[in-house]
Amino acid sequence: MKRLIISILFLLALPCTFAFKQDLSQPVQLDWETHFKGKADMRSPFFALTAMTWKYSYESTVYRNRVVIKLKNEVSIDKNRSWVKWDKIKDPEVRASLLHHEQGHANIQYILLLEAERVLKNRNYSVNNYKAQISDLANQISSFFDTMQRNYDDETEHGGNHKMQARWDEIIQDKMDESRAALAELQK
Repeated sequence: MKRLIISILFLLALPCTFAFKQDLSQPVQLDWETHFKGKADMRSPFFALTAMTWKYSYESTVYRNRVVIKLKNEVSIDKNRSWVKWDKIKDPEVRASLLHHEQGHANIQYILLLEAERVLKNRNYSVNNYKAQISDLANQISSFFDTMQRNYDDETEHGGNHKMQARWDEIIQDKMDESRAALAELQK
């Protein structure tokens, strides 16, 4: 009986051990049916909202007066808070264009994941002040990417300005490539 309980506990705990293992190879690919389950805000002037979160935590050890951190870093789409106004996107072109714009938000969040992985792991932290330093860096990263998300919406007019959307597509792709390369270089 004891062996059975231990086996069940292991199976229940197993999914939790992989919860923070984020795929760094590519961003989440959005689709309407999977990621937009929330109730639409009918007062909002927008046709869709992609709700995302970034979570990080770390374990730290001090070895020879040096702080080493083991980072857990995750971005996720909150499908229950993400929504779409289906009545506004009946036209297949409009639907595809809006999903493309929302994918840009997910791609920016993916860049945040890569940059947080690169920046937070590869610093020399003060033994006396590392918690504050990590917190400050994380806040700076979060603030930078929040601003990027707002600029993306403002400049593309929430995807309605196709010329600016194409420009932002290039910016986002370039930044993804740059972040992947920088992270790969550090992992050599």
